[in-house]
Amino acid sequence: MRTRPLKVALLGCGVVGSEVARIMTTHADDLAARIGAPVELAGVAVRRPSKVREGVDPALVTTDATALVERGDIDVVVEVIGGIEPARTLITTAFEHGASVVSANKALLAEDGAALHAAAEKYGRDLYYEAAVAGAIPLVRPLRESLAGDKVNRVLGIVNGTTNFILDRMDTSGAGYSEALDEATALGYAEADPTADVEGFDAAAKAAILAGIAFHTRVRIGDVHREGITEVTAADIASARRMGCTVKLLAICERAADGASVTARVHPAMIPLSHPLASVREAYNAVFVEAEAAGQLMFYGPGAGGSPTASAVLGDLVAVCRNKLGESTGPGESAYTRLPVSPMGEVVTRYHISLDVADKPGVLAQVATVFAEQGVSIDTVRQQGKDGEASLVVVTHRAPDAALSGTVEALRKLDTVRGVASIMRVEGE
Repeated sequence: MRTRPLKVALLGCGVVGSEVARIMTTHADDLAARIGAPVELAGVAVRRPSKVREGVDPALVTTDATALVERGDIDVVVEVIGGIEPARTLITTAFEHGASVVSANKALLAEDGAALHAAAEKYGRDLYYEAAVAGAIPLVRPLRESLAGDKVNRVLGIVNGTTNFILDRMDTSGAGYSEALDEATALGYAEADPTADVEGFDAAAKAAILAGIAFHTRVRIGDVHREGITEVTAADIASARRMGCTVKLLAICERAADGASVTARVHPAMIPLSHPLASVREAYNAVFVEAEAAGQLMFYGPGAGGSPTASAVLGDLVAVCRNKLGESTGPGESAYTRLPVSPMGEVVTRYHISLDVADKPGVLAQVATVFAEQGVSIDTVRQQGKDGEASLVVVTHRAPDAALSGTVEALRKLDTVRGVASIMRVEGE
């Protein structure tokens, strides 16, 4: 074993960063044995140096992150500060000054991953980011390495624990969205400003990363169709139950049947209770990967939190340090297919549409005519009426999303349709 330690700079020492520092200290002997050399925490960049950080030597703390990554003796930079800047500049500066990088920054990777990979390749460094997607669940490395010889056709999963907790509570306790969000906040699953989670931004960033790796093409967060869960109602949850389904916020990345394009989307969807994702409860994550040779693979576990995310960071740290010792680098970006990302309108989906209609003869015929004119086939219809008012629930067969959207707009124009109570896609069948 080499006795000279590999030096690690830590950018950020919040919930995740503090756990990384703790594990590096408490598991130092094991990490050294696994790597083949000791690892030394050489500096910790923070914004508030006066804050007490248990287990972190105050002498290592600095507010000058730039000076830390420019030192020249740093072997690996661990970036857990998040956001676009200054993280992007710090990472590229680290590459320039001889360090490889381990990052948990999904927003930056989804926005500018291509440029970061190019910088890593230019300077001969590693860029690892298992912790950027689904916390402790090994997902990035299996896609990047274990399935590198296979053809991945679809990635489908729950990649945000906050939204899964909220939807689970709405389903199991009958709570409304606001009540479930309040509970998630009280338990620490939701931030004071939950927008990134509940509006789907967090999941969209992860979908962009997963799609890029799975399909060997460049997918940015702007390419991902995004819908959040703020409009999901108790009535939607009840409708799903009547269909033998539950509602989940899904990240769905697919290769087109002809292989000429890919799609990436995040939105709430009804999935059958028989589907394995339906049983993913509370703040857990789970992802299905469908590959030609391997078939269906499912990855499940805690998708967020200090310890789970730190576990993924440390796994990457071990891999990068091993590469350093062997004077090699791991896999970089693989974007050779250069497939276009199709817009949401071209995606083929199913819909569950609930309409408030007049309770009189001919209404169902009018509604069916609209679907036929738009080229959308109806799978099932359920109608209930009382005192001149009725509800009509239509579940479609699969059709282009644009055709389904056109159908909804045409239905709104019917005199017999009082309103569209809810619209939700149906997946997992």
